[in-house]
Amino acid sequence: MEYFEQHQGKERVILVSVSVQMLDDLDAEEFHLLAQSANAEILEHLFVQRLKPDAKFFVGSGKAEEIAERVKELDANLVIFDHALTPAQARNLENVVHCRVVDRTELILDIFAQRARTYEGKLQVELAQLQHLSSRLVRSRTNLDSQKGGIGLRGPGETLLETDRRLLRIRMGQLKAKIEKVRQTRIQGRVARQKAAVPTVSLVGYTNAGKSTLFNILADSDVYAADQLFATLDPTLRRLQWDGVGNLVLADTVGFVRNLSHSLVESFKATLEETVEATLLLHVIDSSSLEMLEQIEAVEKVLKEIGADVPVLRVYNKIDCSGEDAKIIYRQPGQPERVYVSAHSGEGLDLLRKAVHEALMGQIQHFELVLKPAYGKLRNQLYALNVIQSEHYDDEGQLHINVRIAPPKLEQLIKQAHLPIEEILGSQALQFQRPLEEFEIRPKIE
Repeated sequence: MEYFEQHQGKERVILVSVSVQMLDDLDAEEFHLLAQSANAEILEHLFVQRLKPDAKFFVGSGKAEEIAERVKELDANLVIFDHALTPAQARNLENVVHCRVVDRTELILDIFAQRARTYEGKLQVELAQLQHLSSRLVRSRTNLDSQKGGIGLRGPGETLLETDRRLLRIRMGQLKAKIEKVRQTRIQGRVARQKAAVPTVSLVGYTNAGKSTLFNILADSDVYAADQLFATLDPTLRRLQWDGVGNLVLADTVGFVRNLSHSLVESFKATLEETVEATLLLHVIDSSSLEMLEQIEAVEKVLKEIGADVPVLRVYNKIDCSGEDAKIIYRQPGQPERVYVSAHSGEGLDLLRKAVHEALMGQIQHFELVLKPAYGKLRNQLYALNVIQSEHYDDEGQLHINVRIAPPKLEQLIKQAHLPIEEILGSQALQFQRPLEEFEIRPKIE
């Protein structure tokens, strides 16, 4: 077994993409971007084709020798494979190429470690790293079969490798306990929002689809956004006022990639719970990407894996690059399915706000309300939602207000104010789906 010193500065890297018939197709451009995101200096990108992985080297002995020659010629100190390697395969390859060998999961973990900023993010990254390390643990300082020595410690006992594994299990248990505390705090906040009937809209999507840029515009925030993979790792929540909806929580989450290992998904479940428990998901899609369909499939696969059975509105972003027009596509009247926007140019963002309103509250309709002077609280609430189009007083001093609002939201406001819906809406009350008697609420007696 050989051991290699940690390289200071940029790693000099050779990338290896293996196209295996029985495994998922590769995205060479994405793999290249992942390596760049980890601050690697890419010397060469090798491509290998196989019918099935080799049990010993994954790529076969001949190709392993070829990689070793390129490592020597280019003076590389790291080889990265675009597939998950078993511990044995990684060790066998290191013995042949005489430098460190890492796989796709270790590469993503390294990026996560660089990007984690919050307490929760750092906990989740450390847990994921230890879970990955636990299956690859080797000892370099002495023989693995040697026992502890000393008074009271001679005889049968733990090997050094077993000791390391036990310490890892203890540390992983501590991390899981800390993450569970953070999770419980999130649950309390989520329950409070649900009691207050505050909907949560969570942005999900493939990494680098423009989620954080869109989040910053909608929430008037300053979350870090850049043209790179996994620019955002930690979840971010913002409370804001949404026209026609009222208070709303907008959540930005970590981006997904293809071939995301199950262990990574498990480690970041506390973060992804904001997705599972959301009222509506905005699936942000890079409409200019040549791999758009594959990226959509990868995101939907992860959503299914974490059990996110939540209504989804697809947001096709970057139409300034794809050349498409801003528009809303409806599944049926009042139920938007897709909306085309550009977070960079701002084109179509008004349509996105309208689509979110309709997805949360239903189809927007015009109503004329007749309010007595004592019903001023309802008028103030309508102004706060920014749904009033015009208003005027009649000869009897009653206020006539024209509004554009979803019927369920209007029903909710009238119920909360304890006002008679038939008096306020007149014949328009018949537009509601349920009989009028179910909606009618007597004025509150002081």
